[in-house]
Amino acid sequence: MSIPNLRPESQTSQVILPSTGTVGDVAATLPYGIYKDSTDFLSGAAEQVAYVYKKLGGDVLDIEIKADNVYANYEEAVLEYSYIINSHQAKNVLSDFLGTTTGSFDHKGELKTSELSSSLSGTTMSLKYPRFEFAYARRVAEGMGVDAGVGGNITEYSASIKTVSGQQDYDLQTIISSAATTGTDAAGNTVPYKGLVGNKRILIKRVYYKTPHAMWRFYGYYGGLNTVGNLSNYGQYADDSTFEVIPTWQNKAQSLAFEDSIYTRNSHYSYELTDNWLRIYPKPVSSSPAYFWVSFSVSTDPWEKNERADDGIDGVNNMNTLPFENIPYKNINSIGKQWIRRFCLSLCKETLGQVRSKFATIPIPGSEVTLNGADLLGQAKEEQENLRTELKELLDELTYGKMMVGDAESVEAVNNIQKKIPLKVFVG
Repeated sequence: MSIPNLRPESQTSQVILPSTGTVGDVAATLPYGIYKDSTDFLSGAAEQVAYVYKKLGGDVLDIEIKADNVYANYEEAVLEYSYIINSHQAKNVLSDFLGTTTGSFDHKGELKTSELSSSLSGTTMSLKYPRFEFAYARRVAEGMGVDAGVGGNITEYSASIKTVSGQQDYDLQTIISSAATTGTDAAGNTVPYKGLVGNKRILIKRVYYKTPHAMWRFYGYYGGLNTVGNLSNYGQYADDSTFEVIPTWQNKAQSLAFEDSIYTRNSHYSYELTDNWLRIYPKPVSSSPAYFWVSFSVSTDPWEKNERADDGIDGVNNMNTLPFENIPYKNINSIGKQWIRRFCLSLCKETLGQVRSKFATIPIPGSEVTLNGADLLGQAKEEQENLRTELKELLDELTYGKMMVGDAESVEAVNNIQKKIPLKVFVG
C-alpha cells in the first residue's frame, strides 16, 4: 500500500487576527452601529486590534479570531462603560429629576427625535450638572401639606349645605356629587367643581357657618397697626383710648389667639362627621343659619394628571425613564478610554476562548494538541468582573453625597490644623 500524498490547500489557519486594524472596515462590522459616525471611535476600534494582537501573543502563536470580532467587542466595551457611568449618575440626580421631562427611546437607547420634547432637543442629559431642586422631597411635602392644611398639590373647594329645620343629618357625599353633576349648589350658585366628583369620594377638610370678624373686634375702627389697646378685655370694639407701641409679632400673636378664641367659644354649634355624613348639634331650627359650608377636596388616583398645569405625572419616575442616552464617544476621557481598552481585551479573550473550546484537543501525527479555551474563558470572566467592580467602587466614592462628606472632613481637618498653629505676638 502506497503512502498517501497529503497536499493541504493551506498550511495556516483560515482565521487569524491581523497585526493591525483598518479604519475603513470598522463601521460595517459593528452589531449596533451606535458609534459608526464617530471618527474617533472608528480609529480607536482599529487601533485596538494591534493592542489585542500584542497582548495575546499574536506574533508568537496564531490568534483564531477576526478583526471584526475586536471591533464588535470594542463597541460592547464602550456601551458597558456608558451603562456603568449612567447608572452612577442616576444615583446622583434621580431625586432631582423626578417629574421632569422624559422621552421615548429606540432599540439602541437613543432618544427618538420625532417624539422629543423641545426641552431635551440637542442635549445629552447624562453629561449635565443639574440644579438641585429636591423634587422628591418637595412632592412628599406637597402631599403632607394637603392634610396639614398648609398648601399642597390638591385643589380645595367650598360647598354650601342648606339646613332644614328639624333635620340633623346631611349626606355631604350626595349633596356635593349632585351639585357637581348639575353645576349649581342649593343656593343656585355655579360651582367650580362641576363634573369632577362623580362617584369619587370627597374628603371634608372643614365645616363652618360664618367667618369670625376678628379684624374689627381686635384692632378697632381705626385699625391700630403696630399699636394695640392697653391689653384690656376685648368685646365688640377694642379700647381706642389708650395705645401702647409694641412689636409687630405681638400684634400677630394676639390677633391669632383672639380669632381662635372667637372661633372656639362663640359658636354654639358642633358636629360629627362619619363616612361623609354630617350631624349638626344642636338640631337646626327655623332660626338657625340657613347655610353651612364645608371645604373639601376630591379623591383622585395618584397618577391622574392635574388639568390646570403639568405637575410631572408623566415625567421621570425612576431610573428607567431618565433621559439618558449612550454617552458620546468624544466625551469619554483618558480614564474611561483606558478602561474600555482593558475591557475590550478581556472580551476578545472570551471570544478566543469560545473558539478554542469547540475542540479541546486536536490530534496530530503521533500526539495531540490541547487548546486552552477553558482557561481563557475563566480568565476573561474574572477580568471582566474585576474591571466592573473596580469602576463601580471608584464611582461609589465619587457620588455627590460622598464628596460633600469628604469636603466636610477636609474643612474639619484644616480647622484642627489651624488650632495647633501658635499666634504670633506683635511687639510694637
